[in-house]
Amino acid sequence: MQHLYKNSAAISIIALSLSGCGDTSKIASQADFGPDPVLVAPETSLIPTLNIAPAEGWPIDAKPTAAEGLMVNRFAVDLDHPRWLYVLPNGDVLVAESNAPKSESTDWSIRSWITGMVLEDAGAAVPSADRITLLRDNDNDGVAETRHVFLDNLHSPFGMELIGNDFYVANADEIVRFPYKEGQTQITAKPEHVTDLPGGPINHHWTKNIIANKDGTKLYATVGSNSNVGENGIEAEENRAAILEVNLQTGEKRIFASGLRNPNGLAWQPQTGELWTTVNERDEIGSDLVPDYMTSVKDGAFYGWPYSYYGQHVDTRVQPQRPELVKKAIKPDYALGAHTASLGLTFYEADLLAEKYHHGAFIGQHGSWNRKPLSGYKVIFVPFKNGKPDGLPQEVLTGFVNEDGDARGRPVGVVVDKMGGLLVADDVGNTIWRVSPE
Repeated sequence: MQHLYKNSAAISIIALSLSGCGDTSKIASQADFGPDPVLVAPETSLIPTLNIAPAEGWPIDAKPTAAEGLMVNRFAVDLDHPRWLYVLPNGDVLVAESNAPKSESTDWSIRSWITGMVLEDAGAAVPSADRITLLRDNDNDGVAETRHVFLDNLHSPFGMELIGNDFYVANADEIVRFPYKEGQTQITAKPEHVTDLPGGPINHHWTKNIIANKDGTKLYATVGSNSNVGENGIEAEENRAAILEVNLQTGEKRIFASGLRNPNGLAWQPQTGELWTTVNERDEIGSDLVPDYMTSVKDGAFYGWPYSYYGQHVDTRVQPQRPELVKKAIKPDYALGAHTASLGLTFYEADLLAEKYHHGAFIGQHGSWNRKPLSGYKVIFVPFKNGKPDGLPQEVLTGFVNEDGDARGRPVGVVVDKMGGLLVADDVGNTIWRVSPE
């Protein structure tokens, strides 16, 4: 079996002992999904629930399990922690091979030590390749035959967007721009600075995603919080837990929506034209709280973090309280399950997959660490009708965790390729999977 990551015996023993701590989920399956999820009373303890799926990687003869009527194959392999995907107009697929930047913080705490241990065991502590790779499927057989280093020497790149002949990259601390010509396989030009993004010595949630508006004059950028629930001080959260709107002519930015703990996926809903995002909610108040979610994003809206969750449910851990903000908190549109780490988001507008997938949303769920039993570690589909979610989610790709509880892979970004297949970035399996009809 391919083994991608291996901790020391000491760390494994500690992780095993801590995994016995904390509570276990008590709600029915999928009760924490949909427009009105079950919200139980919060549970707190000195040591939070810690349940890690150690990263193992895929055996050479194994792959995820696709839903009925679908099949899955390896589009590209042997990548270096592939996180995010982008499809260029000519069909070339870009993959951000990236991870968190090296920490600048010298502060030590039990919390940071446990967090580091969790990241290492989950396969998330590898150095960042700081690279965007171009994959090309020359003969349209669903497998990339060629690859090129498209851009390198970046700084934990994540989101990508092409507007005309300008290619934008969201690094961990800034948005940069490069000239692009259709068909080119490498960019050697120096980056042009567009605007700063919150970074700094903590940079708790480093992933920054971007998407352009219809006329290409603005970018919307996701910026996660610098903490779980503000424990690093609210001053560390300036322009964070938010989606920023960036004017591309001036580089000026403003908060478009706030109170979003860790937004990642961004997509325009095809029927309504509304901006939607996937959001990772807070941890350490039980296996059943708080559901991650997807929601339409309204200009000027506040979604609760850190003072409340799922609308106006107050988080008493946060001091001082801000009841005047809680009154403004908007309830998200659709819960995606507690601790699922829902990251990737794309709406399906192609014709290759069955009609039931049209207009709905595919979501990559990276998987939990703060829940028993494990949640996420799959790709799901949420059907839409008239621009709104319609029904419970359907599993599209499963089998990322084996019978021993080890993670063979962890889904992140999802995109639709030029032929209508679904591409899934797997940052533990170092693979891009492609889903197509059987």
